[in-house]
Amino acid sequence: MQQLVAKPSLLIFVVVYVLVMVLVGAYYTKKSKTSDEFVKAGGGLGSIVLMGTFLATFTGNGTISGGGNSLAYTYGLWPGIFFAVPSLAGVVVLFLLAKKIRQLDTYTVAGIIEHKYGKLARTLSGAIIALSMISICAYQYKGLAFVLNVTTGMDVGIATILSAILIIWLATSGGLKSVAVTDAVSAGIMLLGIILATPHVISAAGGWDAAVASNLAQNPASMTWNGEQTLAGFAAGYLPLFFLSLGDQNLYQRIGAGKESKTVNKGFIGWFVGLVIVVPLVAVIAFCAKAIFGSNITAAMAFMSTTTVIPTFTGGLLLAASAAFIITTGDSYLLSGATNITYDIYVDRIKPNATDDQKFKFTRWTIVITGVLAYIILQFFPSVLAIQYWSYTIYGAGITPAVIAALCWKKVTKTGGIASMAIGTLVTILYEAFGQPWGIATVLLAVPVATIVLVVVSLLTQKENQKA
Repeated sequence: MQQLVAKPSLLIFVVVYVLVMVLVGAYYTKKSKTSDEFVKAGGGLGSIVLMGTFLATFTGNGTISGGGNSLAYTYGLWPGIFFAVPSLAGVVVLFLLAKKIRQLDTYTVAGIIEHKYGKLARTLSGAIIALSMISICAYQYKGLAFVLNVTTGMDVGIATILSAILIIWLATSGGLKSVAVTDAVSAGIMLLGIILATPHVISAAGGWDAAVASNLAQNPASMTWNGEQTLAGFAAGYLPLFFLSLGDQNLYQRIGAGKESKTVNKGFIGWFVGLVIVVPLVAVIAFCAKAIFGSNITAAMAFMSTTTVIPTFTGGLLLAASAAFIITTGDSYLLSGATNITYDIYVDRIKPNATDDQKFKFTRWTIVITGVLAYIILQFFPSVLAIQYWSYTIYGAGITPAVIAALCWKKVTKTGGIASMAIGTLVTILYEAFGQPWGIATVLLAVPVATIVLVVVSLLTQKENQKA
């Protein structure tokens, strides 16, 4: 097995990519002059930009350091490829809900929740969503640090700080206008880099047959459909992403930012096709990394490690794609979490008469503060996969059942929705804090409990709907 050796020549590709992102951000700093332009891009995103921003937002460091990458490296090829299933299922459900989401026309998912459950629910959900968004941003810092480590050998701790500074700056520059355009550029780099690099990675592993043989020698179950994971293991790995995608505020904001419904529908089609390409190829690359490096790397490094063993141009493009995955997701989720704090707490509760300029400036400062908070949160999790699952689960249990019910179930009540959000979040935090004492994944406990509470409490409080 090979040792991972830093390849500084690859850094130039990352530097060029980052410079392009910085220039675009600087350009849109002058273009975004109102809070609406900053948070919703003025509702003017076209289909091509939507395709790119959907794909880039949804496929971040969790895709190439956690998710299908880690599953393919740890358990085998098919568990990694199957990670596309919850992603694609989420796209289909959101496509069916897009019309309702656009009709509600809010800045945040908490605004949608307020329509059904009232102001208290908005405040509670805004805080839950912000916590989840900030946590998701946190592990993007670590992912970009891995990119710098692969290219320069830089200490991951120092690289994480530099990554945080870059992502915070990009998020504060031009808001969603800037983020969406850089997403579209980045999505193109992702697709091109992965498609071109995959054959070279397979070749570096000695060819496909050699890659399979090496993986089988290390893990005899690596070519089985489940990699000897249990059904509970599969559910624990895949359900958090599915539940996150159903209620993901970033995606709702982009649905609302499209010029018209036809434009948004085209964006969905491009997003779906992009996922069909990206997620399986990430799994293939991680699977080959296991054949090349064996246990000399960690699961989180599998995808990025292959950039050092393929031709420099292709490796540089793939590493730039890695940076694109990470940066676009980081600034998107950071912007989104700051939007919750601005509109669901500051404007809704503290200063309802805030001027547009005050909202604009408050959002920017909040991005900086929450960006630092994301770095602090990162220090408490042992791995990218751990914080990924935690952040997905707190959103999936605390928000998704309530927001889907608000959009689809007429019998849901205000008390049922608030109880579901509170219990789903509380169960997630407490069960994680006590180290999963019953030995089952948090998502398998928190989401069912939140859903049962939603249904039971709503049915017991139907008089609320009669009064309304």
